[in-house]
Amino acid sequence: MNAEKTLSDIFTVSEELYRAMSSASESDHSSIFKNLTELGRILTESDRASFWKWDKHSHTLWTTAATGTDRITIPDTTGLVGKSLAEGRVIVTNDPYNDPDFNQAVDKATGYITRSILVMPVANINGEYIGAYQVINKLGGDGKYDEKEDCRRLSLAAMICGLALESDVFLEESHTDKLTRLRNRMGFFHDFDRKYNNVIRDSRRSLSLFICDIDKFKSVNDTYGHNAGDEVLRHVADILTENCRQTDGVYRWGGEEFIMIMTDMDMDTAAKRAEDIRKKIEAAVCHTQEGFSIRHTMSFGVTGFDNAKTIEENINIADQKLYTAKETGRNRVVV
Repeated sequence: MNAEKTLSDIFTVSEELYRAMSSASESDHSSIFKNLTELGRILTESDRASFWKWDKHSHTLWTTAATGTDRITIPDTTGLVGKSLAEGRVIVTNDPYNDPDFNQAVDKATGYITRSILVMPVANINGEYIGAYQVINKLGGDGKYDEKEDCRRLSLAAMICGLALESDVFLEESHTDKLTRLRNRMGFFHDFDRKYNNVIRDSRRSLSLFICDIDKFKSVNDTYGHNAGDEVLRHVADILTENCRQTDGVYRWGGEEFIMIMTDMDMDTAAKRAEDIRKKIEAAVCHTQEGFSIRHTMSFGVTGFDNAKTIEENINIADQKLYTAKETGRNRVVV
């Protein structure tokens, strides 16, 4: 390795990493992981690198910080990354095409030739594995990874990655409702500051929202028990999620109340979305683990976002319309 050039490259990436960590932009976390991935690539003198996050809720491994690729998602039981995490150890192969755990799908799709791989599991401060670093194709020398020396070089980036990912996971969990896995109220205000504020600043774009409530939810808990009530909440969350675009957001506001915020959608179109969801919920049956088949309905209050009012004032307007829906018979949409 050219020591002077390598040191210069490390300083360049470190400067970019510092700027990303100091940024308040929506994409700051992805920038951090991309820079950390590049740091690991330089330190190990590799052609490609990727940092994989372990989503234990969905049992998947995924990365958006892979050199030369878009987002990739794989089951957490597959590939060399999955093996490294399952066994809790570094995996090195300098003959991947004869390794039964190597997934050749990407190479076949892109024409890339993989000659050597090193995978290092990444842990949090409690020693729990939360992700993995993967570097591909050692440059220079005999093109093979040395488990001792290359792990020593990669450990710096892996350590910083572990700390950054732990912080990222902690932030994500604090913004997530543990029962439904929807974003919670804190997540709503975080997203509004980072994403939806950009929409309302643009006079050419529109923003709408609705707040909805499960009708007579207390009677569900009283009749079937709180476990069944929890399943009804998850059932509703699933239907809302299925009817939410990637550009929109659905949140558990609290109790049996949910909010959906919709970008580039006027109030009339948002009301049609709410009515469609209302019908789907009315027609659906929640089959609980205890053998109950529960039907339920929901009421909705819809509003277009008024830029002259605060987010709290806009939500209060939608909430007043929800109250009207509840007071005038429930199972309806009020605009």
